[in-house]
Amino acid sequence: MCGRVRLSSDVSEIKLVFSIPPHRPSPNFALSWNVAPTDSLPIVRYDVRVGERSLDMLRWGLVPFWAKDLNVGFANINAKAEGIETRPAFREAFERRRCLVPVDNFYEWQKTATGKQPYAIALADRGLMALAGLWENWRSPAGEWVRSFAIITTSPNELCAALHNRMPVVLKPQGWPIWLGEEPATALELKAVLAPFSSEEMTCWPVSPRVRNVKNNDASLIEPIAA
Repeated sequence: MCGRVRLSSDVSEIKLVFSIPPHRPSPNFALSWNVAPTDSLPIVRYDVRVGERSLDMLRWGLVPFWAKDLNVGFANINAKAEGIETRPAFREAFERRRCLVPVDNFYEWQKTATGKQPYAIALADRGLMALAGLWENWRSPAGEWVRSFAIITTSPNELCAALHNRMPVVLKPQGWPIWLGEEPATALELKAVLAPFSSEEMTCWPVSPRVRNVKNNDASLIEPIAA
């Protein structure tokens, strides 16, 4: 499961890393060291109408277009890669509404004899990582449109396996075009990219238990502590 992330990079840096054209709107996003489900994040999508990438604010917790209420999103913050192409909540989004979720790191909790110890997990070079995601449009009974997303998870690499039995799918830049739909791909080719990221290219460190409370949101949350 991936249920907490950090995105404290500036929007201008995100646009540069993910090749968002300068003329595309820059969403108003407050830097956050403790992003939780139902929060909004700037998400990378491919605008097929004009053939370029966009950066848009979407709500974390995918609400299928056929859902009766917004609360369905709580059960859909993650989407398992296994069987994703057949699950009713995700199959249509998997076919045509795929996205990238930029984050600086995600958090995971390791069970210990005294409770659970949170860890920050990031790329070894501390650069922005691209998590594979799906997005959806949902219209409320009152006529309000809500755009939401889910983060895809897979089996863990060796680094993450020491902390949890799942990890988010991290995509390398060469995999972004096929995932965003900029290049044609079959379902098998798309499923092939939903694999564990290399442990050698990631790092992790124990952080303060303060990250458990979503009200705590400052840079001290990612400072290393003694595990």
